[in-house]
Amino acid sequence: MSAQKVALSYYLPANVTYNQNIPTPASVIGHEVGEWHITHDKLVEYMKVLAASSDRIAIENRGKTFEDRPLLLLTITAPKNHQNIETIRKNHIAATNNEAIDISKNPIIVYQGFSIHGNEPSGSNAALAVAYYLAAAESAEIDDLLENTVILFDPSFNPDGLQRFAYWANTNRSKNINPDPNDREYSEVWPGGRTNHYQFDMNRDWLPVQLPESKARIASFHKWLPNILTDHHEMGSNSSFFFQPGIPSRTNPLTPQMNQDLTREIGTYHAKALDKIGSLYYSEESFDDFYYGKGSTFPDINGGIGILFEQGSSRGHAQETVNGVLTFPFTIRNQFTAALSTLEAARKMRVKILQYQQDFYEESRSTGENKALVFGDEKDAAKSYHLAEVLKRHQIKIHEVKTDFTENGKTFKKGYSYAVPMNQKNQRLVKAMFDVRTQFKDSLFYDVSAWTFNHAFGVDYAENISLSNIGDEISNLKMKKGTVSFNSAYGYLMPWNEYYTPKALNAISKKGLRSKVAMKNFKNGENSYDYGTIFIPVQNQKLDAEEIFEFLKKIAAESHVVIHGVTTGLNDGIDLGSNNFSNIKEPKVAMLVGDGIAGNDSGEIWHLLDQRFDMALTRLDMRYFSKVEIAKYTHIIIPSSAIDKKSIAHLKTWVNNGGVLIGYKNTVKWLEKSKFINLEFDQTKMDTIAGVSFEDKSLKSGAQFIGGAIFEAAIDRSHPINFGYKNDKIALFRNSTLFIKADKKSYNNPIQYTLNPLLSGYISKENAEVIKNTVPFKAQKLGKGRVIVFTDNTNFRAFWYGTNKLLMNAIFFGDKM
Repeated sequence: MSAQKVALSYYLPANVTYNQNIPTPASVIGHEVGEWHITHDKLVEYMKVLAASSDRIAIENRGKTFEDRPLLLLTITAPKNHQNIETIRKNHIAATNNEAIDISKNPIIVYQGFSIHGNEPSGSNAALAVAYYLAAAESAEIDDLLENTVILFDPSFNPDGLQRFAYWANTNRSKNINPDPNDREYSEVWPGGRTNHYQFDMNRDWLPVQLPESKARIASFHKWLPNILTDHHEMGSNSSFFFQPGIPSRTNPLTPQMNQDLTREIGTYHAKALDKIGSLYYSEESFDDFYYGKGSTFPDINGGIGILFEQGSSRGHAQETVNGVLTFPFTIRNQFTAALSTLEAARKMRVKILQYQQDFYEESRSTGENKALVFGDEKDAAKSYHLAEVLKRHQIKIHEVKTDFTENGKTFKKGYSYAVPMNQKNQRLVKAMFDVRTQFKDSLFYDVSAWTFNHAFGVDYAENISLSNIGDEISNLKMKKGTVSFNSAYGYLMPWNEYYTPKALNAISKKGLRSKVAMKNFKNGENSYDYGTIFIPVQNQKLDAEEIFEFLKKIAAESHVVIHGVTTGLNDGIDLGSNNFSNIKEPKVAMLVGDGIAGNDSGEIWHLLDQRFDMALTRLDMRYFSKVEIAKYTHIIIPSSAIDKKSIAHLKTWVNNGGVLIGYKNTVKWLEKSKFINLEFDQTKMDTIAGVSFEDKSLKSGAQFIGGAIFEAAIDRSHPINFGYKNDKIALFRNSTLFIKADKKSYNNPIQYTLNPLLSGYISKENAEVIKNTVPFKAQKLGKGRVIVFTDNTNFRAFWYGTNKLLMNAIFFGDKM
């Protein structure tokens, strides 16, 4: 088929006139919508031109992506509303704070966001036509819409991913479009355009808010509290078009029923609009509204209505499907149509939806308790700070603790702990973030079944705390300053408990300073030190005493750690000259990436080392790995994958010569099969329920899948993998059914699931029996080297701060395991 070039009128409603002074997309970007995949730079260019041409549009840049692309937001409304926009915003927020305010005259706020997955591009390409329509259309209906609606228009949720996919689709496009699904155009190279720069699925970050794109949109969300938020996606090419509600039994119980009723009513507008253009669609099948970290679900716990759209994807310019040839313009037209039907629903249902939001917050205030929850870690201020930071991003009020106090055997130390009163506006959101749930209506989940934030951050936690323990509200959250106690001529001790100690130790090692790690507890003067404490002697170093002091001051400040000078090597316990202080080698870390490697997992590791700990990470692509001389690397990490035969001998020689190999998830089975490590696995016991119908057979097997839940493990704090942890239990995220049997020698099980390990989330009764007392971690010698395995991701979605240190311990202390 020839290259498609549809007219702009293909997308636009009939019988509407358009302002000729408003430039069309083609007049700016040089091609018609849908002819080529829009690159982000051209999308930005058009939005800027549109804003400059229309008094209906204001534009702002809220920040940058990791690749320095702008994060634009357009505010689209009637010109007279623009002149009064801050008053409109304040009145809208005021109505959520006071049930007495009359909302009947207020505009409704609609946030429209497109293509959070970059290789689901019909959304951002439709944004071109939607923005043009809103700027140029002339009719009584559009005037009424703009007078009564403020549209927050986010043309690209994921600029880096969109750019990556547009490059792929455009460079592989032929003049004569080939719709054969086997054509290279429809199979992009690793890691694909779905994710952002560090390969994160950004539609999972609305609640954790760890990425720059998320920080920008969450700030906009809470600034406005939109009544409706739409999230335009794509799905498999053989599908049609989906709009919410999703599967009713998979709605989070904290979401009010009225939310789902309104979503269903809005759906009738989508159905009517899609009927008009003859497009197939469905609703209330597949997808769900359970995890609040998705764009379509996050609004539901914030008094709004989130709506997911899923369009069958052309994955390029045109593709053969069971429904005929699916063209890129066709996918764009469906997204355009749903964007306009959303606005029509907002216009017609305005007062009803505004009233729902006001009632939501009134009920939240009336059901708030005069108690507080508290979290912290008396030895790790940074980790606690980062959880407090997430709460602040969600405009949740947090307070200092008034003085140190103990609850349930845990000490909550001032400066290391934070209190969250539950008599506040956003208490429902607080409950959602710290929710513990182990009973579910449905056994299938589109995403994780648990995300409990105190477990994710690995902090101590208590509920129902008296407000008398609460100090002042924190308006300006600051991380604890790092210090060096004094200039020592003997040496320095750095406890390993703080989150950023790996960053500090890496800088010390890169500087060429010798350091050692304590393999036992000890006391120096008045200070007690745990396993993993780092000792930096002053004598016989490349720097003199004064230079070491000045360097450590800089490192302490940058890493927010406290480093103690010492005057003596004589300790209560092991002395500083003891062989129980083991030398630390500077790590040179590599990671396998490319085809066959899990993109999300590898991206999370890359982000952790690069962004958090300033550590160089060499990414070795599987295309050339077997040809690379790897002797210079001390550690190689393999995220979830299976490795080809040629690479096995390459790796095995390297490990035997002293390398530390760290494998995650599916890699564990491959390492066992390839005789890198000796493991015994336990098998999942399948459900024995009889009488399962053909219709329900997928539910039977699906119920055995662990989509993401949290489990408790006991830890041996004397083992190097657990250095830096102060408690004897740890919360682990798990989304695999990989179960390793425990060793008969207890000291070979430094991390072991407890007898009843489920802390939060779903696990089938069959898997719940299997997981008991199994182990998620193993370390064994192979020649001069070590093989270290984890059954699950210790760096999940950048917000599992609580287990990041397990990987860092494997890197810095792997040769001691």
